[in-house]
Amino acid sequence: MTKTQENHFDVLVIGGGPAGTTVASLLADKGRNVCVLEKAHHPRFHIGESLLPMNLPILEKLGVLDQVDAIGIKKYAAEFNSQETSLAQDTFYFSKATNAKYPFSYEVRRSEFDEILFKNCQQKGVTTLEGMTVTSVDLNDSIKKIHARDEQMNQHELTARYVIDASGRDTVLAQQLGSKKINPKHKMAAIYGHFKGVQRRTGNDAGNISIYWFKHGWIWLIPLKDGTTSIGCVCWPDYLKSRNTPLTEFLQQTLALVPEIKERMKDTQLEGKAQATGNYSYQSSLMSGDGFLLIGDAYAFVDPVFSSGVYLAMQSATRGAELVDQLLEDNTHNQSLVRQFEQSVAEEIKAFCWFIYRFNSPALHKLLMSSDEAAQHPTKQKIKSAVISVLAGDAYNNKAIRIPLRLFKLLYSINKLAAFNKNYAFNRFRKKQNKAD
Repeated sequence: MTKTQENHFDVLVIGGGPAGTTVASLLADKGRNVCVLEKAHHPRFHIGESLLPMNLPILEKLGVLDQVDAIGIKKYAAEFNSQETSLAQDTFYFSKATNAKYPFSYEVRRSEFDEILFKNCQQKGVTTLEGMTVTSVDLNDSIKKIHARDEQMNQHELTARYVIDASGRDTVLAQQLGSKKINPKHKMAAIYGHFKGVQRRTGNDAGNISIYWFKHGWIWLIPLKDGTTSIGCVCWPDYLKSRNTPLTEFLQQTLALVPEIKERMKDTQLEGKAQATGNYSYQSSLMSGDGFLLIGDAYAFVDPVFSSGVYLAMQSATRGAELVDQLLEDNTHNQSLVRQFEQSVAEEIKAFCWFIYRFNSPALHKLLMSSDEAAQHPTKQKIKSAVISVLAGDAYNNKAIRIPLRLFKLLYSINKLAAFNKNYAFNRFRKKQNKAD
């Protein structure tokens, strides 16, 4: 067995994506000796290109905002489109959130964005080892042993006082501990690709994400700075099982089901091949233990409909860095600090999940697409501002949106009762899909 030179660290981070590089950089800023193990090599492809406004203060803290501005296209709003409501399109501008300090965000190529974050943590003194796949972690002793394999199949053993799993959908520790559970409330999967030549909105709206409801789920269009557009369909299991053509052809057939998307894509060319992601939503029953922590997608992933993935990953990493630094300082597993951290992560995920679980329901569909019809009504303006705050990532501890959000949820219940048969049929359909293999 070979050993990596100087292979003991205060903190070892599994995964070099947004969560891993954020927590590593912030811990390095605090003087901690940190190592990041990444199985791939940057730049590498990743889906999830749409950031939220509340990513910006984190990027400022990391010192990379100017670099992200150079590679990203500004995203001022989230645009929703429907073929079933009287209002065919509604645009939720972040400048109308209750806190308008960050009125835009960015759409980014993840290969470029992730590489910026990775190089940033290197510049802060973090040891980074690419092409290293973690095979197991010994968690029983105070000093943790991390076993990894490089691309030449050499085995490596590293040790650390603390281990942070930021391995994304690989969910290294959750897999090892048997704590990963498929989310029974939301069973969807995605097919996606990058296209050249997609028609864009004009002016400041050119960088907005477009979201379309359709009968099999929903579709995203995310414009990127180089002229490419990321397009994907998040679909119900029964629809995906109906595929009898190659994935690329199936993706294009699916997109053609929405007339406006078909029009926007009439002169497009797919870059490479279409891809698919199954087993979409999951959560670990454990977020932490003695000497280890799960953050970002390594802990939970629900659905990208509100572009929350990168934000939640980097936000949990930011709070996680504070937690781990304090735990290392006290040299104990301070249950009070851990509980506070876990509660903050759970509450942020919950804020998005309320919308995600109901997104395809007729009641929420109608409610979101009627928000502009009473734009001059002060109470409804506050309700829409509260919803935009959630879309911007500003939901945790935002007292200003609590009452408007309660009113929004009340209106949702009223809509549900008003069209009882339609919503009841949808709930039965959804339960059937969530039980599908």
